[in-house]
Amino acid sequence: MPLKLKPHPIAEEIRERLKKEILFLDGAMGTMIQQYKLQEADFRKGHFENHPKDLKGNNDLLCLTRPEVILEIHTQYLEAGCDIIETNTFNGTSISQSDYGLEHKVKEINKAAAAIAKKACHEFMKKNPGRKCYVAGALGPTNRTASISPDVNRPGYRAIHFDELVAAYAEQAEALLEGGADILLPETVFDTLNLKACLYAIKTIEEKRGEEIPLMISVTITDQSGRTLSGQTTEAFWNSIRHAKPISVGINCALGADLMAPYISELSRVASCHVSCYPNAGLPNPLSPTGYDETPESMASALAGMASDRTVTIVGGCCGSTPAHIKAIVEEVRRHQPRPLPKPIPIEDQTLKLSGLEPLNLKSTGERPFIMVGERTNVTGSPKFAKLIREGKLDEALKVARQQV
Repeated sequence: MPLKLKPHPIAEEIRERLKKEILFLDGAMGTMIQQYKLQEADFRKGHFENHPKDLKGNNDLLCLTRPEVILEIHTQYLEAGCDIIETNTFNGTSISQSDYGLEHKVKEINKAAAAIAKKACHEFMKKNPGRKCYVAGALGPTNRTASISPDVNRPGYRAIHFDELVAAYAEQAEALLEGGADILLPETVFDTLNLKACLYAIKTIEEKRGEEIPLMISVTITDQSGRTLSGQTTEAFWNSIRHAKPISVGINCALGADLMAPYISELSRVASCHVSCYPNAGLPNPLSPTGYDETPESMASALAGMASDRTVTIVGGCCGSTPAHIKAIVEEVRRHQPRPLPKPIPIEDQTLKLSGLEPLNLKSTGERPFIMVGERTNVTGSPKFAKLIREGKLDEALKVARQQV
């Protein structure tokens, strides 16, 4: 039997708030860091002066070398109206940090990042006693994919394996929680198998603690095909991860709000939990001060449209968004009601929800059609396959299996 976990008070508190109000996430961290025009020395200060590799651009390190910059950015977002701020840990796994030779600094980076964000919340709430704010520990997708080969000549090759991802995510998640993160947020998910490794790591930590860990999840729809990079549709993605029972599931990055709206609508239709949306500030535009097209007003208007349709409960911004964008979004969206949670489905109407790249939903009771999954590789049912096995022609037998797939 699965271990019964103690409910987490913050998870309960957030769920109660989301019944009555839309909550606001912060905007882009990288966009804001760029405005400080930091140099190589800033990424080394006090810690990495003699490190043999270039470090500029490894923004997570600033939690150790320039914590005052990260604290200031968090504070600007809180002042803009955010309820939830994300830690500066998008590349905070040993997998991502290995590119810089800094795997051994992962725990220190993540603990420091969570502590900085927590400090920003405490200081802000002290000055604004009516506000309650939370820290979401950001877990990025890593720079590897467990589902897709990076070598077109070796389709079976993988640059990372499930167990390696589990270990890396467990290390990051534990450090974020130790540093004071209230929520864990696996975000910008492009490969569902990577996410499943992350969720497995989080569930393992929950079992050790005997307590629920507040969880939010956000996927990336890479283009207007409506699919993740690993090929899943929005509904198939939800079917794959709904067992995790997150506070919210949502979409971030890649697209602006207008292009993201139909996929948010689809997610809202199928998800049994709350729905989040934090899009990019439109398309990249090198002539814009933030590098993206959308102004605060246009981005706020697009997200207000989703709120008006009652498809979202948590909104914010991703690449290109700034405190000005978030402030405009808060002012425009907060007058709308949150998306209500769907009513529980009666047992006779429940479906078995499966997924590959597409969803497969089967009614669990009553009549349903016979579904043939496939049985080409069966020595009793396929004379051709049986003959290949008897003759030891295993490569040809494998071709039959591949054809079936």
